Amino acid sequence: MTDTVDRKQSSSGGSGLDGYFKLSERGTSVGTEIRAGFTTFLVMAYIIFVNASILGEAGFDIPAVAAGTALVAGLLCVLMGVVANYPIAMAAGLGINAAVAFGLVITDGLTPAGAMGVIVLEGLIVTLLVVVGLREAIMNAVPLSLKRAIGVGIGLFIMFIGFVDSGLIVPGVPIVDFAFPNTNGAWLTIIGLAITVVLFVRKVPGALVISILLTTVVAFIIGVSEFPDEFTATPSFTTLGDFDLSNVFNQLGFVAAALTIFSFMLTDFFDTVGTATGIAEQAGLTDEEGNIEDVGKVLFVDSLGAVAGGAAGVSSNTSYIESAAGVAEGGRTGITSIVVGLLFLVAIFLTPIAGLVPTQATAPVLILVGFLMAGLLKGIDFEDVEEGFPALLAIVLMPFTYKITVGIGAGFVMYVFIKLVKGKAREVHPLMWVVAVAFLIYFGQAVIGQAISA
Repeated sequence: MTDTVDRKQSSSGGSGLDGYFKLSERGTSVGTEIRAGFTTFLVMAYIIFVNASILGEAGFDIPAVAAGTALVAGLLCVLMGVVANYPIAMAAGLGINAAVAFGLVITDGLTPAGAMGVIVLEGLIVTLLVVVGLREAIMNAVPLSLKRAIGVGIGLFIMFIGFVDSGLIVPGVPIVDFAFPNTNGAWLTIIGLAITVVLFVRKVPGALVISILLTTVVAFIIGVSEFPDEFTATPSFTTLGDFDLSNVFNQLGFVAAALTIFSFMLTDFFDTVGTATGIAEQAGLTDEEGNIEDVGKVLFVDSLGAVAGGAAGVSSNTSYIESAAGVAEGGRTGITSIVVGLLFLVAIFLTPIAGLVPTQATAPVLILVGFLMAGLLKGIDFEDVEEGFPALLAIVLMPFTYKITVGIGAGFVMYVFIKLVKGKAREVHPLMWVVAVAFLIYFGQAVIGQAISA
């Protein structure tokens, strides 16, 4: 009854709002959109704490990252709602932030500002490709099995980080070692995982962020965390503008830097298109062929998310599959995204507490999110060696090497190689050949360097 009243009011008293957001056309109302926005925010607010925790392991200022995460997500959600008019929310992307922290900073030796420079560069490239209309062409060049493998690999990467953060898995020889829970931190993760699973399977609204907060309370009770001597309640924005565009080239060299930027660009590519299509289909906003009206606007705002996230020092922002929760509540227009954005902006004032959240409290969420992303496995045909083996290489090597670039490169090279030896070279898109050769140079750059210097 309330929805009916709201719909009549939006049509009669707010024809401008109705006309711009197509409320009547899409069979929704302002009241429904607001409720959907609250729902979407609750299921993705966890990223404020998780993003800060992941980047914090690479030396980023945790409270500042949390504040920046909420700020950028809020602004981009509002922009998505106003420009694209779709119920698609945005925030810092899981997987890319882990690759920034553990790949670019910890493994490759980039500075935090240099790592964010990579995100800004790949975001600018993606934005340019959207503007000139090449983004979909590049997407079509990569086989679906590899697109899905990238998603699964990132999911396992995230899950692996969760286990390492918990102390249950310890990097060792030859690869990792399992540590029986013999510390309060490890037990905290197990308790937190139990809390997370219970809340999630019971479909409690905001299950992930609630689990983080409850596990943090347990951390203080069992002594994993202690209250700081001083606590500042004012949000910090010291990460804003902290990026360096030259550091990656100085640290890795031109070829490795270019391919690193390219690999981050690919993860943004695949995550966005799949998410946007899935959300639009769920909302009944696609045509008979599954195409999204004005998809260019969605892609444009999403591409700006990488630039904005990197420039703000909080990693690339992307479309969130959690938007499906709001769509399930009836969200059909950009008003849903605007509400999510406004709630993120309000949440800025809660970000100072991010420094009180231990990594063991966010680890259970990483483990569960990794499981959710692994669902793409069902779409990969492992009985077909041409599709399955390259996909498996990409999936396995991402978590084991702590580098998304290595997984993507190995999958691409093996895909082209198998097609070549089976006499199916013509089935490989020309762009795949270019990328495969580039990754071969990337993998062989040490040998090439020695040959040149000899």
